[in-house]
Amino acid sequence: MKQIVTFGEIMMRLSPPNHERLTQAPALAVTYGGGDANVAAALVQLGQPAAHAGCFPANPLGHAAAEHFQRYGVDMQHCVFSENGRLGLYFLEVGASLRPSRIVYDRAESSFAHLNPAAFDWAKILDNARWLHWTGITPAISASTAQACGEAIAEARRRGLTVSADVNYRRNLWQYGQRAQDVMPPLVAGCDLVVCTEGDAEDLFGIQPAAGASNSFVSMAEQLIARFPRIKQVIATKRETQSASHERIRGLLYQGGEYYETAPYDIAPVIDRIGGGDSFISGFIYGTTVHPADPARALAFATAASALKHTIAGDINLVSAAEVEHIVAGNTTGRLLR
Repeated sequence: MKQIVTFGEIMMRLSPPNHERLTQAPALAVTYGGGDANVAAALVQLGQPAAHAGCFPANPLGHAAAEHFQRYGVDMQHCVFSENGRLGLYFLEVGASLRPSRIVYDRAESSFAHLNPAAFDWAKILDNARWLHWTGITPAISASTAQACGEAIAEARRRGLTVSADVNYRRNLWQYGQRAQDVMPPLVAGCDLVVCTEGDAEDLFGIQPAAGASNSFVSMAEQLIARFPRIKQVIATKRETQSASHERIRGLLYQGGEYYETAPYDIAPVIDRIGGGDSFISGFIYGTTVHPADPARALAFATAASALKHTIAGDINLVSAAEVEHIVAGNTTGRLLR
């Protein structure tokens, strides 16, 4: 089976244990994550071969980050190790009840930000691929990462691969002199599938739901597809956050003039919400692969996968396809399995 290839930055994640605050923690737990790579790792757990392309510092931290994803079965052979830059960090305080989780980033001047686009031979990287996935974080980091992302999409299009993106607009990341509103549209124009909320569509593309629209997501998706005709599917999760420990989510899909919406999953307590969106798109890629003629089933699988991720510590959704299908079938009581 051919691979799903992802491209983006991987960072070290440092978290105080037991819901402690950074100011009181005597120690920090270490793991690694990145939106694009999280998708690749989740897909491998679901039985889909996946590879990740990225850039790391040529030091023990960089190698540790790459080896973390290798341990979960991700093909990391296309990653570049550079003498320039450092490994980006992020610090996560896991909230509880009415205190929200909080992230502090320390990612400036990373090796990924300073990557050389010429170091990535996309013809070779995509030679055994069927799908390319990227997120809006990647072109936000630097001009060189945006260039490399565009080159990857162009090669994927030449090869007839499926291209997906989680547009994931992070305003504070766009610091290198280019506007997201200028950089993102040409990249999104090369996509077949996008994860996009109404808020991201307005911020990035100036798209607002039509006045009086009965369904704001459908109105947004129709306009997005009209603007970028290559897009065939628009998906998103709708979240109703009750507290840091309690989340309710449902999946949304617009495709071919049809709207699909799942029943909500009520998740309490939330163990770790980081990677929930990555789990959603990885679940949808899996569901689309296994059930190509049944978009409702693909969406149901994606939403269940995202719900399960909220119960798992770390960035990666460590669940099998059978475990997700168990939830899709309505087994949500959490009864002991023997």
